[in-house]
Amino acid sequence: MYTIGQVSEMFDLPISTLRYYDKEGLFPTMERKNGIRKFGETELEALRVIECLKGSGLEIKDIKLFMQWCTEGPATYPQRKELFERRREAVLQEMEQLKKTLAMLEFKCWYYDTAIADGSEDRITAMMPDKLPRKAQELYDIAHS
Repeated sequence: MYTIGQVSEMFDLPISTLRYYDKEGLFPTMERKNGIRKFGETELEALRVIECLKGSGLEIKDIKLFMQWCTEGPATYPQRKELFERRREAVLQEMEQLKKTLAMLEFKCWYYDTAIADGSEDRITAMMPDKLPRKAQELYDIAHS
């Protein structure tokens, strides 16, 4: 069993966030001794899932619904699976957008390294949009897709 302070450190979360999650009913089986929260393995795993879902963009009200489904048993397996499939798709879409963003950032780093070395953008401008060096061209193409 862990104290709220220990869990706060383990997950790098403010104690106030853990109290909020508890207040919202996200740890329905949490034990208390003399009013002090005791986090067991069940709560730690719930917290891992909560942070995963939060990181995927899900709102607390929807995470609360998921946790409610968990207490309802096997009948809610299909809803739980569908929720994770939707979040997976959202994360994949976000990753694609981040790949484009990263490609643009890397292209612009190359661009300005080259411009600084040349003292102007003239040579780069003459190569654009489709006569860039291979790696720069790949980045440009991804960023502009």
